[in-house]
Formats: sequence, structure tokens, C-alpha cells
Amino acid sequence: CKQEMFQKKNAVLVDGVILNGPIMDSKAGEKFVEEACKIIMEEVVQKADDVTEKVCEWQAPEKLKQILDLEMRDTGECHQKILQLCRDVIKYSVKTNHPRFFNQLYAGIDYYSLVARFITEALNPSVYTYEVSPVFLLVEEAVIKKMIEFIGWEEGDGIFNPGGSVSNMYAMNLARYKFCPEIKEKGLSGLPRLVLFASEECHYSMKKAASFLGIGTENVYFIKTDERGKMIPEELEKQVQRARKEGSAPFLVCATAGTTVLGAFDPLDKIADICEKYGLWLHVDASWGGSALISRKHRRLLHGIHRADSVAWNPHKMLLAGIQCCALLVKDNSGLLKKCYSAEAAYLFQQDKFYDVSYDTGDKSIQCSRRPDAFKFWLMWKALGTTGLEERVNRALALARYLVEEIKKREGFQLLLEPEYANVCFWYIPPSLRKMEDGPEFWQKLHQVAPIIKERMMKKGSMMLGYQPHWGKVNFFRQVVISPQVRREDMDFLLDEIELLAKDL
Repeated sequence: CKQEMFQKKNAVLVDGVILNGPIMDSKAGEKFVEEACKIIMEEVVQKADDVTEKVCEWQAPEKLKQILDLEMRDTGECHQKILQLCRDVIKYSVKTNHPRFFNQLYAGIDYYSLVARFITEALNPSVYTYEVSPVFLLVEEAVIKKMIEFIGWEEGDGIFNPGGSVSNMYAMNLARYKFCPEIKEKGLSGLPRLVLFASEECHYSMKKAASFLGIGTENVYFIKTDERGKMIPEELEKQVQRARKEGSAPFLVCATAGTTVLGAFDPLDKIADICEKYGLWLHVDASWGGSALISRKHRRLLHGIHRADSVAWNPHKMLLAGIQCCALLVKDNSGLLKKCYSAEAAYLFQQDKFYDVSYDTGDKSIQCSRRPDAFKFWLMWKALGTTGLEERVNRALALARYLVEEIKKREGFQLLLEPEYANVCFWYIPPSLRKMEDGPEFWQKLHQVAPIIKERMMKKGSMMLGYQPHWGKVNFFRQVVISPQVRREDMDFLLDEIELLAKDL
């Protein structure tokens, strides 16, 4: 084939490589994409609400390695074999869009968001300058503006990031820059000992961010929480005063709106009072609970959030915008984000371009290449409207309330606490333990129950439900309602299935 091509008129050969014509077979590629999309449609999208399908086709790691044939070879393989591999990948992956996937703080499938992802994956854009990503930069601007309105700010700034953990890190670094701007050029040397505050129930990304930024995990003061997992404001003030007496420099309070395990919302108004009194930056990690702002009925959970200096909010959780879709929103509108993160790369952010360079927002990011994640949220919001998003939040919390009431009716089920959000935490006490005296032996035995039930449901493929120990409490289940495809019947099934899987324990 190479010889035939070389013999053609005007053939060019450089270093043994024929440069005429494309290297890819476009027709074959288009056919492959068409067939692969058909598989996705049949095996993922059309089965998304089919409860007769397994949530997971469980295989042990070594067995799954053999099934998938993971080795990469010198020569490529035929399209039919690659299409079969696509089928296998779908078959043996966890179906997070299944109505009985309750394992994480994300679930379900939104069709508009999915189409948005198809579009962005096909276009393969990077959101840093208007010239390469005009539509997606304008979309991000529109979405951030609308999210800022729901927080209750009159103006603000923001950027989409690869995860709530990164948003929290951005906020921590931004608060530090605001406290001591010279750190950007001079670094950590010469700075006082910086201290920040977060609740005992905060996300683990706070410790990671403190470590990554050179603040140090020992300089994260964890504030006691009440029995519901909410930060106690009086304890916060005590710790701020302690840090100042030690000669440290307090600069940041990280409150949480929707903790990972219990779904607790810190008292933001009272925390904001303390931040104002001591001149501290208030960041609210609303990665999980931020979507309650969309609901007129439930936004009271975040009362006082308008007083925050920054907010992390993940629409890919409760609102189903598709992983990843995470925003950091900042009340400051003076360009603080850009001042903190700008490196003024001359090959990207030229100031003498032929258009308004204020739309080149990439210098607000620590990333260079950045995905157009706001587009998923925007297209979904356009399709459903605010009322459609609100309905998702209200329905999820109503289903959680239904489950709570059913748990109260059933023998062997015991709530840890009354939830205020979509996290329903409970123990299942099998028949053999129900008459056992409360004591160390009882709790030791109960601690082993949830892992066994989890193993059985995974291997059966009937559902996925998370469990964990937490602050001295033995393993309990944490059920999270998110997907709009979840029905009341799925709540009943969950409880029935736990009883069935544990009947011999």
C-alpha cells in the first residue's frame, strides 16, 4: 500500500514516512463510532431504569483481568474485538444509573447532561481562552452568574474545577492569599503559623488541602460537633481565641453544608458572626448540600450562606449534572481569583488580541487544559428549568423521609438519628441479636453485620448500599437518595433485601 501511494503523483516521503493523505481511515472510524454508540444506547441508556438488571456483575480482580484481556500489544486489534471489549467494560462496570445504586453521593442518569457530555467529548474543547472555546466560556459565565444568585450574592466570581476537593483547596489558598498576598511571590518563609478551622465532620479534603498547600494538617483545628454532626459555634470561638493566644494567625473557617456521612448542615449564620468578629474568611463546603438552594422548601438548610466569602457546590451530586461538575464560587468580584492564580502566560493570554480579553478566564485556574463542565449543567438547566431541578431535590428528600418512616415500622431496623437531608443512616439488627443484652459483645457482633450484607448484595448484584463506622459507632448503613428514577418501591425493596440477605445471621 505504501509503494502504491508513493508512486502516486506528488507523493512526499520524509524520514521513511509518506505524508500524502490522512493516516486514519475516516469511514471505518465513523462506522466504529456508530456501532459503539448503539451499544451504549442499548446496554446503558435503555437499561438505566430497569430494576431487573444487576447493579454490578461482580468479579474478583484477578478474574476480571482475565476476562477483559488488559494487555496492550504492538499491533492493533480488529473493530469487532474492540466492540466486544466495549460490551465487556459496560457489563462488568457498576451501573451508577441503576435505581438501586445508593452507594455514593451521586447516582442516576440525566439525558440532557449525557448529550452535553457526548457533544463536549466529540468537540474536545479546553476552556481557557475565548478564541478556542467561545461557546463554553460564555456558558460557564452564565451558569456561575445564576448559581451566585441562588447563594444570595449581588455579584461574584467563580470557576468550575475537577471535584469538590479541588474547590476546597482553591478556597483555602484564596483565603490565604487574601490574608497575606506576598505569599504568591515570597512563599512560606517568614509567614506566621497559619491556622484554619473546620468541624470534626468536615470532608477529608480539608486535611489534604492543608497538607498540599504547606499549611500542615496539625494547623487544622477541628471543632467539636453536636449530636447531629453540626459544628458548635461556641467551640469554634474558643478555638479561635486559643490560636490567637498561642501566637498563631487564624485566617479561615471551613463550614460544611451537607456532611458526607450524616448529611449535617453547620449553623452558617452563627459561624459567620464569629468570622466577622475575628476577621476570618468563611468558606462553605456545600459540595453535597448546595443543591438544596434550588428548592424553596429546603433552602432554609443553608440559611446564612450569603454571608460566606466562598462556596463549593457540586451539581453532579443531587442535581445529576454528570461527573464531574463542580464549582467554586467567590463573593469577591475585584479579580481576586485571577490575582491569586494568574501566571500571565504570554502564549495564551496575549493582551493585544482582536477581542475582549476579559473573556480569557483561564488565568483564574491552576489548570491549563480544563473541561467545559458547566455545559452539562447548563443544557440540563435549559431543558428542565429551575422548577424541574427543584422537583428533583424535593422528591429525593421526600423519598428519604418515606424510608425513615418505614425503618421505624420494621423490627430489626434502627435509625442513628433523624436525617435533615438525603442521608439515611441506620443499623440492621438480625434476629439472633435482637434479644441480646446491650453491651460490648452486642456492638462487636453488630459491627460485623453490615460488611457481610454488603458482600452478599454485591455478589448478587441486587443493589449497592454504603456502610461505615463513625465516631465510635459501629458499622451502619448510609443510604442516599438522589436519582429521580428511584421509586417508593425501591425503598421497600431495599429494606426487604437487607432482611433477605441477613436472615441467617
